[in-house]
Amino acid sequence: MGVEAADPKRSLNPNWAQLQQKLKIRSTKEWKGFNPKSEDKSKTPQSTLGKRKERSDSEPDSAASLLIPTNIDCSLTDAIAMDCEMVGVSSQGNKSAVGRVTLVNAWGNVVYDEYVRPLEYIVDFRSAISGIRPHHLRKAKDFKTVQKKVAEMIKGRILVGHALHNDLKVLLLSHPKKDTRDTSEYQPFLREGKRRALRDLAAQFLGVKIQENEHCPIDDARAAMLIYQKHKKEWERNIKKNLRFKQKHKKNKQKHISKERDSAELDHTTTS
Repeated sequence: MGVEAADPKRSLNPNWAQLQQKLKIRSTKEWKGFNPKSEDKSKTPQSTLGKRKERSDSEPDSAASLLIPTNIDCSLTDAIAMDCEMVGVSSQGNKSAVGRVTLVNAWGNVVYDEYVRPLEYIVDFRSAISGIRPHHLRKAKDFKTVQKKVAEMIKGRILVGHALHNDLKVLLLSHPKKDTRDTSEYQPFLREGKRRALRDLAAQFLGVKIQENEHCPIDDARAAMLIYQKHKKEWERNIKKNLRFKQKHKKNKQKHISKERDSAELDHTTTS
């Protein structure tokens, strides 16, 4: 005669069955109240990078985060920021020559970054500031090659930077005034009519520290571009306003000259 199989429900300890039932009910309630989206938001810290326009002006940040581009677009944009690091040439090493040049686009992505072999012998690498050392120039490009490439890249574009006259001078290049956005010369940035250092502007407008030790041309170019982007609307509005004023002044001056000429011709005719 076969042995009857034991009923698992009948053989289960009553206390254990009651505990199991409670745990099942509690688990069901917790699952129903669980919201994956809300859980992700509460546990996952939001990135401090994000989109630049969504950041609060008062939000503390560092150059390591704020100056990092928000995408990987390395195309040539309408605005390009440039920064150069100098080395010392001439017998005393007190004449500046370009040792490295960096260009970044409107997103802050590097579109050109090269060490440069100056036309003259380097006497002082100025490493404490420039960050340039002899080994950096072993594979550096010659000056003429860099000069030509930079000229091609900035042509027809808005050139952004800080004290750009120094960078353009060592590159033996020029750029139209109307297409230049220099953070050292923008009137609202001046303090008692004097130019301010880029590190001061970066600290005030971006809340970041740069140039604390050796200068990084990438960070400097990105900082100048970010400052320009932050004040772009007002900056461009001022440029258009000044341009209209100059055109009006030039037109009035031409009218005045024309009237004087006509008056002189009339006097000459009358006396004749």
